[in-house]
Amino acid sequence: MLIVGISVILFIFYNCYEQIINIRGRRYARSREVAVKSVKENAQARARWLAAKDAIRKRAIEMSRSFSRRNIVLTNEKRFATSGQKDIEASYPPIQEIEESYQDGFEGSNPETENKDKKKKKLKTKHIRTDTQIFRYAYSQLEKEKAQQQHNRDHTFSGVISMAMDNETRRRPMVEIAFRDLTVTLKQKKKHLLRSVTGQILPGRITALMGPSGAGKTTLLSALAGKTVGCSITGLILINGKVESISSYKKVVGFVPQDDVVHGNLTVEENIWFSANCRLSADLPKADKVLVVERVIESLGLQPVRDSLVGTVEKRGISGGQRKRVNVGLELVMEPSLLFLDEPTSGLDSSSSQLLLRALRREALEGVNICMVVHQPSYSLFNMFDDLILLAKGGLTVYHGAVRDVEDYFANLDINVPDRINPPDYFIDVLEGMVKLNSSSGVTYEELPLRWMLHKGYPIPADMQKNISRVDVPAVYADSGNQENSVEQLSFWGEVWQNLKYKIEAQCELIRNNFMKSKDLSKRRTPCILLQYKHFLGRMAKQRLREARIQAIDYLILLLAGACLGVIAKSSDESFGAPGYTYTIIATSLLCKIAALRTFSLDKLQYRRERASGISSLAHFIAKDTIDHFNTLIKPLVYLSMFYFFSNPRSYFLDNYIVLLCLVYCVTGIAYALAIFLEPGPSQLCSVLLPVVLTLVSTQPKDSQFIKILTRLCYPSWALEAFIVSNAKSYYGVWLIQRCGALLKSGYNLHQWNLCISLLMVAGAACRALAFIGMLTLQKK
Repeated sequence: MLIVGISVILFIFYNCYEQIINIRGRRYARSREVAVKSVKENAQARARWLAAKDAIRKRAIEMSRSFSRRNIVLTNEKRFATSGQKDIEASYPPIQEIEESYQDGFEGSNPETENKDKKKKKLKTKHIRTDTQIFRYAYSQLEKEKAQQQHNRDHTFSGVISMAMDNETRRRPMVEIAFRDLTVTLKQKKKHLLRSVTGQILPGRITALMGPSGAGKTTLLSALAGKTVGCSITGLILINGKVESISSYKKVVGFVPQDDVVHGNLTVEENIWFSANCRLSADLPKADKVLVVERVIESLGLQPVRDSLVGTVEKRGISGGQRKRVNVGLELVMEPSLLFLDEPTSGLDSSSSQLLLRALRREALEGVNICMVVHQPSYSLFNMFDDLILLAKGGLTVYHGAVRDVEDYFANLDINVPDRINPPDYFIDVLEGMVKLNSSSGVTYEELPLRWMLHKGYPIPADMQKNISRVDVPAVYADSGNQENSVEQLSFWGEVWQNLKYKIEAQCELIRNNFMKSKDLSKRRTPCILLQYKHFLGRMAKQRLREARIQAIDYLILLLAGACLGVIAKSSDESFGAPGYTYTIIATSLLCKIAALRTFSLDKLQYRRERASGISSLAHFIAKDTIDHFNTLIKPLVYLSMFYFFSNPRSYFLDNYIVLLCLVYCVTGIAYALAIFLEPGPSQLCSVLLPVVLTLVSTQPKDSQFIKILTRLCYPSWALEAFIVSNAKSYYGVWLIQRCGALLKSGYNLHQWNLCISLLMVAGAACRALAFIGMLTLQKK
């Protein structure tokens, strides 16, 4: 009966809850469709109204002109003019009345209109409660933005800039980055990744970072974003003209990695919504959050797949191009002021790339500073950028300026782009040395970085100063004080010590960056830890429910293990069921550890990205642990429902359940630590070996003091003692002497049951604390 009851409850829970989520999703989509239909009807009505308004105005102008042409006396002119005006008013309703009647009808679906009366605006915003009203507000704003964009296509450049700089539409702080003589060097190998790079990236502009492979494009992007580890950085990085840390603006800085780091078992909309809930301003109303999310989904062309799972390696989801756009949408939805993108167009076709660039262009018009690494853009895509940073191999700058001037600059060096050749591809081929340059000009591709430094008057590194004589430019810009550090030859043990020192320094740098909080200059108040915990809890619940088959397999294996071990190890009165409990400790520890490894080992990359963006690690850890408490409560019940009734011990079911519950809690914490500190392969191996080895150590005869101390340090000894003591307490009468002798021989005490339970719980909590510290300190190099 217990087995049937547990199975029915789990079956109902998994299936009914999934049905509830699906029904809620359908109602949500239905509200969105109703709002879209209503907004489209209003937009069409507005277009018809504008056409009628224009016709009325034209008719009124024509009639007024016809009246003015009459050559009559002034009094008759006035009389005819007034009578004509009355005829017009009789024939056509006044324009003001039409506007007012239209605004009343149109604003019924748009509560936050541009009304100057604050009282009316407050009353209207109170009606934004249902999903349909919120979606109607969001889509009406999107329709207005589309109409405004259509109207502003013919504006001049200054008109567009003034529109973008309007304080009523821009709520983001401006972030300008300038870098001077920036050099990035690997500490261990003394290898330069970037050398003497100088320039700036400005708000409201899209900067393309290009160059051949190994030129340091990603390194420059990581250095500006503050993500370099194990490297020494010299030079200056100025933020808004001041020497500040980029982590001070972490809440308004977005970084799109090259790999598509998204949650595959969530839908497109759920991924974007989670980023919006945790990274947007906490005081932003829900209607405005919906507007931001819908704007991002609409601009990236993700409407057809918004309810589709992103997909994983095992389970097919959306296409690679759509996944790439979701990767970008996670950063766009938080309304950044500074956005870094590492090859966002790789794997996208031309149309998808232009769709992405148009979305980024719209962000740039709102004052966002955008810098992106681009690989082989088309000519139409290349012209959509504002600025270009072109790097050569070795991390040297070849060009940094406006895109429209790059061909003129290279033409002055007698490097002309041939007809029907894409300029960016040709420039990269030149930097690779694959194009033979004009020998009459005397320019080689190795001299291009030097010519740029001399052209801009930047300091010249010492090893490049000997080549200045070859260039027909005075060497007044040479910086004799910049000497190259020579790499000294070390012995074998010297290199070992140096490598160890560099690893320790890199780890200390990681810990310092993780635990030292810099002052927040972003002026954005994100949700607190409790609200983020709530969002994490909802996300984890959806992910686990979509993994219901894996959970069911875990429960089925536990049922089979409980039945087999209960039949094999019958509870004997002489040993108080010690063999069966020993097998129980090994089986439950092994199965629960392997299952708990999935909690933190499958989404390490996603966690690192979310943590780098400022999302709380504590909320992330506690939410996962909270969801795992469901398995901690259910798995002992599932196992004992078979083992207890097959082995038939004398102890109560509740006592066995409490001990096994504490054991599962303890081994789950150990699994967390293994998953965080080790890679997936070694962590699985340790999860298998630890229960077996520690249980064998715990069951050894305690002949020496060392064995006793070692046994007391193993968690299986605490669980085994609690099982045996709870079973021994049920023996009375003639079994008292046998009980006392067996417990004395094993070294167990009837009064230490509470102590064993407490030790298991403390060990589980300590392992969780250790795992959380490791999650904060350990990071991908």
